[in-house]
Amino acid sequence: MREPDADGRALVDALVGDRARAWDLAGELPGEVLRELGAQGLLCAQVGPEHGGPGATSLANGEFTAHVGSRCSSLRSVMTSQGMAAWTIERFGDEGQRRTWLPALTGGQLAAVAMSEAGAGSDLSAMGTVIERDGDEVVVTGRKKWITAAAYADLVAVFGRYGDGAAVVVVPTTAPGVRVERVPDPLGCRAAGHADVVLDGVRLDAGAVLRGAGNPVSLLVTAALAYGRFSVAWGCVGILRACLEAAVAHARSREQFGRPIAGHQLVAGHLAELYAAEQVATRACEHASRCWDAGSPEVVVATVLAKHVGAEHAARGAASAVQVLASAGASDGHVVARAYRDAKLMEIIEGSSEICRLILADHAGRGR
Repeated sequence: MREPDADGRALVDALVGDRARAWDLAGELPGEVLRELGAQGLLCAQVGPEHGGPGATSLANGEFTAHVGSRCSSLRSVMTSQGMAAWTIERFGDEGQRRTWLPALTGGQLAAVAMSEAGAGSDLSAMGTVIERDGDEVVVTGRKKWITAAAYADLVAVFGRYGDGAAVVVVPTTAPGVRVERVPDPLGCRAAGHADVVLDGVRLDAGAVLRGAGNPVSLLVTAALAYGRFSVAWGCVGILRACLEAAVAHARSREQFGRPIAGHQLVAGHLAELYAAEQVATRACEHASRCWDAGSPEVVVATVLAKHVGAEHAARGAASAVQVLASAGASDGHVVARAYRDAKLMEIIEGSSEICRLILADHAGRGR
């Protein structure tokens, strides 16, 4: 089993360097960076060696995700989408589908997962996208909204209504009838390739539909969302680590009233809270990953908890980091300015903070 170890982190550091600011300002990640990481299997590192991936544990992949998130949240967002697509195919694909698509995703092709629509965000049962069988083919019609990494994707795992239930179909973005429209000027993760995906009577071989077609949408969505929430949670740990590093460095070097501002109690308080937030989010993520690796039935709620804790702490922590750096961190593209915007999106995607609270409250109400 080849974990995304120090070599993987070194590759990320070499590819990202000091370019994340420019990528954020331009709103685009270089294709060669995504293809290089994809070809190393690092965008979906839990895929096993039999399909060309490292076969990382959830815990190892989580720490790697945090490292990527500390360098560039937009890149981490693409990594989350690739991992969600791979996990969906791994979970619901038959052996032939796994042999076809997983090596592609560990070999340099890029993927996105299309769930949300204008009228179906938190309530995905309201999806209007339809996947209809027509002999040996299926026809896909609908419009997906704000799909992360869709602007870069070769393949999109599209969720839609299928008879009385739901299905997932793997759609090449080059298929006739597919149109990808970039979201202009997103608030956060600006370079993550957010786009709407229009599916206008897209005709595909029926073999593009993954197993489980006809099951309730909740069954299909839960698996993909679990991976997405786990990845976002670890990405929030990365945001907190980047903010803590920047805030501490600034507070030690910036002097006011004859001494470094780190020596002033109110500033020190911000640093303490940032450190505590990073530690709490890390422990929640470690617990979720251990549940995942152990196959524990608690993995779903543990992942929701990690995502909720990570996102809430990242949003508050990024605000504290901006406060500590003041004007030094207030320029667009600065690491803490990016974190401030990016973290806010983390409270919305893969289940908003409100939805996470409802799930956690329901779990608590059932006596855990």
